[in-house]
Amino acid sequence: MSKKTNFGKINGREAMVVGIIIVMVALFSILSPTFRTYSTFVSVLDMSYYIALMAIGVTFTLITGGVDLSIGTGLICYSLFGGYLIVHKDVPVVVALIACLVLSILIGALNGLLVAIMDLPPFLATLCTCMITRGLGSLLSGGFGVSWPSSLEPEGWFRKIFRFTVNGKVIPIGIVVVVVLVLLMNFILKHTKIGRYTIAIGSNKEATKLAGVNVKFYHVFAYVISGFFAGLAAIAYSATYVTIYPGSGAGFELDAIGGAIVGGVSASGGVGTITGAFLGVLVITLMKVGLPFIGLQANWQQIFTGLVLIGAVLIDVVKKKK
Repeated sequence: MSKKTNFGKINGREAMVVGIIIVMVALFSILSPTFRTYSTFVSVLDMSYYIALMAIGVTFTLITGGVDLSIGTGLICYSLFGGYLIVHKDVPVVVALIACLVLSILIGALNGLLVAIMDLPPFLATLCTCMITRGLGSLLSGGFGVSWPSSLEPEGWFRKIFRFTVNGKVIPIGIVVVVVLVLLMNFILKHTKIGRYTIAIGSNKEATKLAGVNVKFYHVFAYVISGFFAGLAAIAYSATYVTIYPGSGAGFELDAIGGAIVGGVSASGGVGTITGAFLGVLVITLMKVGLPFIGLQANWQQIFTGLVLIGAVLIDVVKKKK
């Protein structure tokens, strides 16, 4: 199948996901008039920032035919690491932010080495680093929450990258940051050598290797990208919430991976776009925010999320059979 045809299918999938988003907003608004408020809109965006950033990175690993299960616990670990440096080592916020990204890149590189160089199954390799980052986060925080500087403090300037307040109203400016990154990474995936080789690895790894491509390098690089965006997600999370707790990242990776798959990224590799992954994340976050408005709490959220993912995977399977 040609690359053009693949992208055509993804664009059709994106249109379908946009339709789902519109239907969801309409249904929640009809079933619960209180859903149609500015605070609900802000809540959806607040949750979508860090999940979308993780989804951008994990899309690269999914397209190679792999997965990165360490991004959720990694996000919390990097946030706790930055907070630890600020609280206990008295470092400036900018240094803590850089440290978050450096640690996330190192974990991403470790994942890449385990998967691409040592040939471990992606599920097993990233499950191991998931446990490592969870343990490291708890070790750094002593099992307690860590707070970054508030927006009222001079060192809390970084929070205004994602949200600031004007006349008592929260302005979710972070959506602009996320959309710019989505468009940039979508361009890289579609129109650069890095993106083309990433897709080629997921489509046919052996053929790509025979074509002279340094498959191991680009395979490792996909995991480095995933780690880096988990680091950016940690910054977004730290900027949005007051206190970071060691156990608060449970399931974040499933939201990001699930969002990517709902948006048309193939779980078996070779197909996907960043814009599709972002739209899929909006479906997941809308569901998480919207279901409580109609009286369905956490357990139902998990059930509906699972059903949506099953539907997305089945669509992918049916398309491949055709």
